[in-house]
Amino acid sequence: MSDIIQLLPDSVANQIAAGEVIQRPASVIKELVENAVDAEASIINVLVVDAGRTSIQVIDDGKGMSDTDARLSFERHATSKIRHADDLFSLHTMGFRGEALASIAAVAQVELKTRQRGEDIGTHLSVSGSKFTGQEPCSCSEGSNFIIENLFFNVPARRKFLKSNSTELNNILTAFERIVLVNPNVTFTLHCNGAEMLNLKACGLRQRIIDVFGKRLNQDLLPVNVDTTMCRISGFVGKPESARKKGVHQFFFVNGRYMKHPYFNKAVMMSFERLVPMGEQVPYFIYIDVAPGDIDVNIHPTKTEIKFENEQAIWQILNASVKESVGIFNEVPSIDFDTQGRPDIPVYNPQENDMQPPVISYNPQYNPFTQSNTNSQTQVPDQWEQLYEGLKTKNEKEHDIFDTVPDAAEKKTSNDIIAEKSPAHYQYKGKYIMTAVKSGLMIIDQHRAHVRILYERYLQQLCDRSGSSQKVLFPEVIQLSASENVILEKLMPEMTEIGFELTNLGSGNYAINAVPSDMDGINTVALVHDIVASAMVEGSDVMDESNRSLALSLARNAAIPQGQVLGNDEMENIVNALFACSNANYAPDGKNILCILRQQEIEHLLG
Repeated sequence: MSDIIQLLPDSVANQIAAGEVIQRPASVIKELVENAVDAEASIINVLVVDAGRTSIQVIDDGKGMSDTDARLSFERHATSKIRHADDLFSLHTMGFRGEALASIAAVAQVELKTRQRGEDIGTHLSVSGSKFTGQEPCSCSEGSNFIIENLFFNVPARRKFLKSNSTELNNILTAFERIVLVNPNVTFTLHCNGAEMLNLKACGLRQRIIDVFGKRLNQDLLPVNVDTTMCRISGFVGKPESARKKGVHQFFFVNGRYMKHPYFNKAVMMSFERLVPMGEQVPYFIYIDVAPGDIDVNIHPTKTEIKFENEQAIWQILNASVKESVGIFNEVPSIDFDTQGRPDIPVYNPQENDMQPPVISYNPQYNPFTQSNTNSQTQVPDQWEQLYEGLKTKNEKEHDIFDTVPDAAEKKTSNDIIAEKSPAHYQYKGKYIMTAVKSGLMIIDQHRAHVRILYERYLQQLCDRSGSSQKVLFPEVIQLSASENVILEKLMPEMTEIGFELTNLGSGNYAINAVPSDMDGINTVALVHDIVASAMVEGSDVMDESNRSLALSLARNAAIPQGQVLGNDEMENIVNALFACSNANYAPDGKNILCILRQQEIEHLLG
C-alpha cells in the first residue's frame, strides 16, 4: 500500500495557519495596532478603504526596525518578545507568538516602510502571498508604515464570505475601541475612505471613554479603585439609572489586554442586584492588574480568553470593590419619608412654660330643656296648593307608560340573562385578558398580543413603504458612538420609511424631528438606541432581517406595558386585532400569546 501522508507546501500551510489569526480586516488592524503599541508609539494613524477590502494602512512613530529585523519579522514564529516557554508567563506586551505579520503576508500584499530612531535611512520591503518581492533602502519617517492591499486575494473563498462594508467597518471599530480604551496616553486616528471617523488625543482614562462613547456617559460613571496583594482593580462602573437592555458598553481589561469573562461579569452584575430592573445591564470599564505569572493568555487564537490562577478570590474582590463604589457615591436608594406638606409638630420641652392651655368659655346658666318664649311654630305659606299643581297628571302618565311595556323580559332564558349581564372581557392583574369562548376560558397576555399586532403592522408598513410620521414639538438630540453611527446610517432608509425623521448634526449627533404616528409617550432617544443595539447584535446585512429587527424593536417599545389597566373597548380592540394577525398564537420571539382553559378542566378543578 502506498504512503498517503505528505507535507503541505509552505504557501498552503501558511494560508491555513493564517485562518486562525486573520479572520477579517478587523483582525489585521488589531494585530498591527498592537504591534505599534508594543513599539512604544505615541501617535498611531489607521486608514482603511472599503472597510479594509481594498487597503489598510497603519502608521506609527515607534521604535522602527532594522533591515534585518524587517525581513525576519515576516517569518513564522519569529518574535522579539519571548525566548523560552517560561517567558509566556511573564509577558508585558500585546503580541508574542510571532504569527501576526506572517499570517497577514500569507493572504495579502504587504508593503513596509520602517526606520529606526536615530538612523538616517529606512527600509522598504514588499511581500505578496508569503513571497518576498523586493527590499531596498528608502527615505521615510521614524517608525513603521504598513500598507496591506487586496486582503485574501489568493484565497477567493475567504474573500467571498466577508460581510458587507458596514458590518466589516463595525467590526473594525469594535477592535479599535478595545485598543484605544486601554492606551489613553497614545493618540489615535481612524480614517475610512478619506473621511475621519475618530480622532482621539492623548488624555486621561475618563476623557478617553467620553471621547469614544460620547459625553452623555460622563455623568453615569462611578470610579472603582482597590489595591490588594493579589490584584489591583481600577476603572469605572455605571450608575443604576444608566442600565439598559441592549447596547451596553462592558469591557474587561487584564494587564492592558481586552478579555471576555462571563464569570467576572456576574460579579459586577450581582453588585447591582435589586438596583436595576431584571434583564437590564449597566456599563462598566474594569481594568485588572495581576502578576503575569498568575494568568495564561495563550489559550485562544484571538487572545480574548484568559485563564486565572486565583479566579474565585479575584471574583470576591471585584464584587466587593463595585459594591463599595456604588455605596460611597450614595447610589444605593435609602429609606426616605415624604414630609412635604406635613404639619410641623414641635418637640415637648418641660423646661419651657410659655405654652398655656386654651381657655374654654361657657354659660353655666344654659339649660337646653328650657322652652323659649318665642313662637317657634313654622308659618305655612299662603297658596301652597299651587306648588303641587300638575304633579298628579305627570304621575299618571308615567304609570301609563309602564303599563304598556310588554312582558318580554320575563320570556328571556337564563343563558341570555347571563350573557347580557356578564362582561365580554375581564382583565386580571393588569397583565392578562380573559374572555369566554365556546370551548372554555381563553387567557391572553396583553403585552405579547400587542407586540404581535404592532409587529405585523410595522412590517407591513416597511414592505409597503407607507409609514406615517408625526412631527415633534421640540426635537431631541441623540449622541452615538462611531460604531453605532455606522449601523444607524445603514438603517436610515428603513427608519425613514416607517416614519422617523433624523437630521445628522455631525460628530455622531442626530436630531429626532419626527417619529411614527402611534408612538405617543415613548422615549424616542432610548428607542433609537435600542433599534441600533438590536441591529448590532442581530446583524443588519440582509434587508428582510433588518426590516424584521426594526419592526420588532418598534413593537416592543410601543406595546402596552404589563400592569396597564384597560377598558372594555380597549380589550375588545386588542382581541379583534390579534385574531386578524397571521399568527395569533405566538409572539415574534416565539413565546405563547394565549392559552385556553377548557370547560372540562374547570369542572374537574371544582370537583
